[in-house]
Amino acid sequence: MSRRVATMAAGGVMLILLGLAGARMPVPYAALGPGPTLDTLGSVEKQQVISVVGRKPNQVAGHLNLTTVSVRDHLDLFSALSGWFDGESAVVPREELFPPDQTEKQVDEQNAREFSESQSDAVVAALRELKFPEKVVVQGLAADSPSKGKLRTGDVLAKVGGVAVPDLGALKNVLTRTAPGTTVAVDYQRNHEPASTRVTLGKAPERPGGALGVTVAMNPVAPYDVNINVGEDIGGPSAGLMFALGILEKVGPTELTGGRFIAGTGTIDPDGKVGPIGGIPLKMIAARHKGAVVFLVPADNCDEAKRATPAGLQLVKVGNLHDALSALQTLRAGGTPPAC
Repeated sequence: MSRRVATMAAGGVMLILLGLAGARMPVPYAALGPGPTLDTLGSVEKQQVISVVGRKPNQVAGHLNLTTVSVRDHLDLFSALSGWFDGESAVVPREELFPPDQTEKQVDEQNAREFSESQSDAVVAALRELKFPEKVVVQGLAADSPSKGKLRTGDVLAKVGGVAVPDLGALKNVLTRTAPGTTVAVDYQRNHEPASTRVTLGKAPERPGGALGVTVAMNPVAPYDVNINVGEDIGGPSAGLMFALGILEKVGPTELTGGRFIAGTGTIDPDGKVGPIGGIPLKMIAARHKGAVVFLVPADNCDEAKRATPAGLQLVKVGNLHDALSALQTLRAGGTPPAC
């Protein structure tokens, strides 16, 4: 072999080795893909996703599936390039998912917190849609709360110092006219059972419940409890709409699905407003692969969804929980609900 050929061969081998090494170098990107989709009317790990305690749930048919996006982190160059050419993946800068001012643990904790809040908001929105009476409900306790060990999140306040507190204004009035350091009786309901305790009031910040050291809200209260269990590593707020619909299918007066496989996404607030989410093209792919024929789309995501609708998937536009219920009833009657 001539010196020139040997040099070229050696150079070629070095280029190949450098290319292979470069392809395995980490890059600051993450790959998103269709994630798990879970039927809110079904079960996971032998437990109902939505369970009802205190009344018999309705018989249900069909599906109301929440949808998710999977995340693949710590990509190398080869994996990133593969994702860019994959029609069912999206490669995005890693900092979009993991901001540089937050650790991965902090991001995970935030996602878990948002997911928990989405469940609570879904329960409130569903019960509010069913017109249950609204009462003063404890949402949390301050770190130095004088009510610690006496009141809990979820307790329904009835009287303070012998005075009825049917709303936040009444609670604020009775607390602001009672001096700090006064010990008062607090009558409440816990797990639908009446109870009473005594609390020595602290200073009263300008908010209802301040002197008790609790945060409170006006929430609908039903004569039964609704619990949500997903048993999977799911985070973020985007399952709120589907949780609310699953609850209404289980305890509401009207069947919603008509036996159809319906999926969707969207945040929900306690008043039933549906908000936009990320990754909707991937969520629609996941839903269609699973068998969904209808997909509920937050109104603010409609333009994006229309550009990437999988074949055979009907898009339904929803702006709030009532929109979603009306659309499902229209579908069940054979009509065509508002589309994206």
